[in-house]
Amino acid sequence: MAAKEAPRQRKTVGRVMHEYAHGELKSGRSGKGGKVKNRRQAVAIALKEAGASKYESRGKNRRNLARSKRKEAEGRTYQQEREGKSRVGARRRRESSRAMGGKNAKKTTRRTPRQRAAARRNIRKARRAA
Repeated sequence: MAAKEAPRQRKTVGRVMHEYAHGELKSGRSGKGGKVKNRRQAVAIALKEAGASKYESRGKNRRNLARSKRKEAEGRTYQQEREGKSRVGARRRRESSRAMGGKNAKKTTRRTPRQRAAARRNIRKARRAA
């Protein structure tokens, strides 16, 4: 690995190695090269995605990291699709993940504090009316 990696880069390396460990990491354009079985190849892919490769220029490394972060934010990594998560590090499942056959589910089942308060108000209102 590179001498010094930023936390964002470490997170991406960790995600790619997780995919490798679970047999989700694929090589080539859009995974057409098949599963990665070699750990050294997985490390090379991880460093490239994290923008920490010593074989790429600084600009290309930045571009690669930005592309990976975009992919993670949109929930398009193999890990997210297989585990049904909306983003890397998400604790809950999507309402209907792509892995579960849903189209482009990005919403999680979590409610915001405002939604919870509104639900409580509705319950109270219903009790008074009954």
